[in-house]
Amino acid sequence: MPDSFNMTNYEQTFAEFQWEVPESYNFARDVIDRWALDPDRLALWWVDDYGNEDKKTFRELSDASQRLCNVLREQGIGKGDVVVVILPRLVEWWVINIACLRMGAVISPGTMQLTAKDIRFRLQMADARCIITTDAIAERVDEIYGECPTLQSRILIGGERAGWLRYHEAMATASDSFPTVDTAADDSAILYFTSGTTGYPKMTLHTHTSYPIGHTVTGRYWLDLRSEDLHWNLSDTGWAKAAWSSFFGPWICGAAIFVHHSDRFDPKRTLELLDQYPITTFCGAPTIYRMLVLEDLKQYRFSRLRHCVGAGEPLNPEVIDIWKEATGLTIRDGYGQTESVLLVGSFPCLEPRIGSMGKPAPGFDVQVIDDEGNILPPNKEGDIAVRVKPKRPVGLFKEYWRDPEKTASVFRGDWYLTGDRAYRDEDGYFWFVGRADDVILSAGYRIGPFEVESALLEHEAVAESAVVSSPDEIRGEVVKAFVVLRPGFMPSDDLADELKEHVKKVTAPYKYPRLIEFTPSLPKTVSGKIRRVELRNREWQDHRKA
Repeated sequence: MPDSFNMTNYEQTFAEFQWEVPESYNFARDVIDRWALDPDRLALWWVDDYGNEDKKTFRELSDASQRLCNVLREQGIGKGDVVVVILPRLVEWWVINIACLRMGAVISPGTMQLTAKDIRFRLQMADARCIITTDAIAERVDEIYGECPTLQSRILIGGERAGWLRYHEAMATASDSFPTVDTAADDSAILYFTSGTTGYPKMTLHTHTSYPIGHTVTGRYWLDLRSEDLHWNLSDTGWAKAAWSSFFGPWICGAAIFVHHSDRFDPKRTLELLDQYPITTFCGAPTIYRMLVLEDLKQYRFSRLRHCVGAGEPLNPEVIDIWKEATGLTIRDGYGQTESVLLVGSFPCLEPRIGSMGKPAPGFDVQVIDDEGNILPPNKEGDIAVRVKPKRPVGLFKEYWRDPEKTASVFRGDWYLTGDRAYRDEDGYFWFVGRADDVILSAGYRIGPFEVESALLEHEAVAESAVVSSPDEIRGEVVKAFVVLRPGFMPSDDLADELKEHVKKVTAPYKYPRLIEFTPSLPKTVSGKIRRVELRNREWQDHRKA
C-alpha cells in the first residue's frame, strides 16, 4: 500500500481514476490488519480535558477488535445482525466499528443526544440485536427495552446495570484471535439514520465497499492524507462525517487519528490543542471555524498544520480570510452526504474559489441537471446529480433500508439526485444554492422539520406548527417554528421557552427551535398542506433586508 496518495494534477487524476472493487472485501482485514503488520504504527491518539492520554497502534486495535468479536459471538451476534452504538469519543467506539466490520455485523451509530423515544424508533426500525453504550444512555434504553423484542444483548461501557454485560469485564477474558468473515462487496455493513423532509429518519444502508473503499477519494484527495499525518476531525461519532474523516478516510491512507474527548465544544481549548499537538490536517464544520476566528488567533502557533477542510455548507469569505491570515492555510470546502462519500471538493491542487464547493471527485460524474435529466449549461441552477448508468460508482449507498419507494424516488433516469441545488461555472466549479427540500442544516446537524413539528404538537398549547430554517451568523441557519396556539392559550415569552424545553425532552435536544413565532394561521396549499417554502422565503428575505 503506497504511502502517498495526494493529487498533483486534477485533470489527469480525474481522467485516469478507476475504481478497484474485489468480489470480497473486509476493511478490518484488508486495511487495519495490513497496517498492523508494523506493530508500532500509530492509529489513534486520544486525549480528554483532564490530562489523560491514550495512544493505540493498529496492532492494538486489531487485537482488541478480535476480542470484541468473540464477546459479541458469545452474545449470539453474527453476520448481518444490527449493532447500535451510541458513544461519545471513546477509544471503544473505534474498536467496535472495526469489530463489526470484521465479523460482518451491521453497525448503526447514534448521537449521545438521542432521547428514549429516538432510541426506541432506531432499535425497532433496524431490528437491532445489540446495543453498546454508556450508563447515561443505558438508562434511556431500559425505559423502552420491553418495546424492542429483537434486542437480545445490551453491553455497557463503564458502570454496572442489571441485565447489561460489562464491556471491559467481558473483554478481559476474551481471546484476541477471530477469523475475519469474508464479506462480499455488496454485503450490508453500516446503517445510518438521516433526517428527511417528511416522516421520521430514514435508514441509509452502506456496504462493505461503498464507504470502506469509496472513502479512498475522501482520504487521498480531499483530506490529502499521507501516512505520516495526524488528522483531527471534530465530528460527533453519531454522524456519517465521523465515518468519513475519523475512520475510513484517514486509515485507508495509514494516517493516525487525533481524538479529543469532551462534553462540549470549546473554541479556546480547540486552538490550544492545535498548538500543543503535532496535528497536521484538520476538519471541522463551518460553525466551528466561525467560532474559532472569534478568538485571538495570534496567541497560537500552527507550526505543524498543513491542510484544513470544512463541510456541511459554504463558509463565509471573511472567516476564510481571517483563518488564512493566522495559519497561512485556505479552508477548502467539500461536499457529500450520508448517502455518499465525497462527491465534490476544493482539492489542494485546485486554485480555490472562495464560496465554491470545488470540482467533482475522481470516480464520480457529477453534473447539474434539469427536471428531465438533461445536463444544464454553465451558470444555470439545477439539481446536483451523480451518474449511475451504465455503471454505478463506488461510494453511493446501497438503499434506504426496507423502503424501495423512497430509494426509487432519488433516482431520475441515469442519475442519482442528491436533493441539493447548485450551478456550475464555465471552469467546472460548483456553487451551492441550497436544499431542494425543507431539511435544515444547522451547525453541521441535519434536522427534518417533521420531527420538530411532531414534538411541538405533543404540547397541549399547540394546534399547528411549521418549522423552517432561519439565517444565523454562527450556525449558518437555525430552526424556527411558527406556532398556532389552541384556544385558551396566549402567546408569551414564557410559553415560547416552555415549548423549547418541551422539544428538547421529546426529541434530540439539538433539534429544538431556537426561534418561535406565534401566528394566528399558517399558509397552506388548496389541498391543505403547509407551505413551508413561503415561510422560509420570508425568513431569508427579511434577513437580507435587515
